[in-house]
Amino acid sequence: MTMYYLWWIAAAILVGVEMMTGTFYLLVLAVAAAAAGVLAFVGLDFWWQVAGAALVAIVGTYLLHAWKKKNATQPKLSANLDVGQRVRVNEWRDDGSARVTYRGAQWDAVMESEMTPKREQMVIVATRGSQLVLGPVPQ
Repeated sequence: MTMYYLWWIAAAILVGVEMMTGTFYLLVLAVAAAAAGVLAFVGLDFWWQVAGAALVAIVGTYLLHAWKKKNATQPKLSANLDVGQRVRVNEWRDDGSARVTYRGAQWDAVMESEMTPKREQMVIVATRGSQLVLGPVPQ
């Protein structure tokens, strides 16, 4: 009995489920099921189809894992686009906070730590709500 259509249906279902999860491991299994479907289409026995699917799944999983491991070491971009931007300090207050000009508006700011030197030019290192956290300008 030819079962190639069952393998391809399984591959299509796996692709659909993969689109909801985004892990890519189900995509590897879908490719393995499609490979088994090709083996069934050319007339190979069921156990050859299973062996082919298993081989594709093992190799694909290994390659995907190696790719994810290699790319996981790359630094992620900050979601906060303000971090790293320079600001001009207009006023230092007695409590250690500051008033700065950034993006054409006045902002409240605080120092990253008490040890950070107060300068006219500072760099945004983080945000806390609508308050900027300042650090020294890198040399």
